[in-house]
Amino acid sequence: MATLIVRLVAFLALILAQVSWANAAEVKVFSTIGVKSVLEELIPKFEKSSGHKLNVTWSTAALLTKRVESGEQADALILIRSNVETLLKAGKIAPGTATTFGQSIFAIGIKSGGPKPDISTPEAFKNSLLAAKGVSYSNPASGGASGVYISKQIDKMGIAEQLKGKTKFPPSGGFSGTLLISGDADIAIQSKPELLSVPGVEVLGPLPGELAFTVIYAGGVQSDASQSEAAKAWVEFLKSPEAQAVFKAKGYDPA
Repeated sequence: MATLIVRLVAFLALILAQVSWANAAEVKVFSTIGVKSVLEELIPKFEKSSGHKLNVTWSTAALLTKRVESGEQADALILIRSNVETLLKAGKIAPGTATTFGQSIFAIGIKSGGPKPDISTPEAFKNSLLAAKGVSYSNPASGGASGVYISKQIDKMGIAEQLKGKTKFPPSGGFSGTLLISGDADIAIQSKPELLSVPGVEVLGPLPGELAFTVIYAGGVQSDASQSEAAKAWVEFLKSPEAQAVFKAKGYDPA
């Protein structure tokens, strides 16, 4: 009798495994690098709990949005809220699937243990930029939100020409904090979580005064997705208590 029960349990386990395998999907994800550090931790958790496999393409939200607009197809899109709203209006995101799941401030970073420039006011920050040997932020040409924003603010400060020779851009899809570690810059500007994702980088604080800016992250299921249910499950997972705890630990705030 005991042998029969053991065999029955093993048989049922095999059937459940086959059903799980049959329902598993490979989900194509386009994701902004703005949440790369936290998603790299969450992806294995989701894959283990759901049985699905995520195939992620990382880039800036702006470049990924252009790829979708030009006709490229993914299943799930993890972008900035303004990009999601644009794609939703264009019919590129399935109605009812768009959701926000986190936000972060743009911040100023230095190499840990290095001199701390004065960023207490916009004017002090301006002077610190002028005094820096190198300033790093995302290349605005790539469409990265922080790069586009800080480039505009530098123009408004009237110091774009003075900074031109010492502005250092990380590789496309990279983190500006890496140039602090290499010694090519002594001030880096990017979202707080992106700065914190680079070992050896210290975040001084947010952009001061009226320069302060917060970016909001959102996701959705792309219209005509081949794995729409699995993609929806992934997007919804990002708002789960388990996922939100990881976002908070990485320096993000709730949306």
